[in-house]
Amino acid sequence: MELGHTSNAFFSEESSGDLALNHIGPALSQLRRRAPAFRKDLSRNLVLNVIADAPGEMTVGGLAAEMGVAQPVASRTVAACIADGLLRRTASQSDGRRTVLELTEHGEAERNRFAAEQRKAFEEITAAWSPEERIQFACLLARYGADDAAWSRKRVADRD
Repeated sequence: MELGHTSNAFFSEESSGDLALNHIGPALSQLRRRAPAFRKDLSRNLVLNVIADAPGEMTVGGLAAEMGVAQPVASRTVAACIADGLLRRTASQSDGRRTVLELTEHGEAERNRFAAEQRKAFEEITAAWSPEERIQFACLLARYGADDAAWSRKRVADRD
């Protein structure tokens, strides 16, 4: 992977692979911090995506585990999303005693709105990139997200 095209001084043509790998954590953190949205949108978008992308039913406890927060934090965020009409609580189809979360139509629309904002920001940030670089990065980032989700599920399963 050629890193010489970036404007970041950390990534010159002389950079070693290890140096580039050492900057993954900060770079991913910066992506989240600089998302084009208000703080409220960031947490709502995270909740909506976790629920929408879950391989099965999602509970508040499952959401808390996936987000890496305490259950009361997840409960407050879910309550705000329900109050805003983004989520609803329903009975589990596999166990009617459990309550699960699902997106409302408004929640799906908000998720799509936020994704469109993120795409627009991506296109502006990468305007100087070649179309091939943009697509390659987008594909690799999506792959990273999918592999991260699988890795996270495996870690949870291994703990149980």
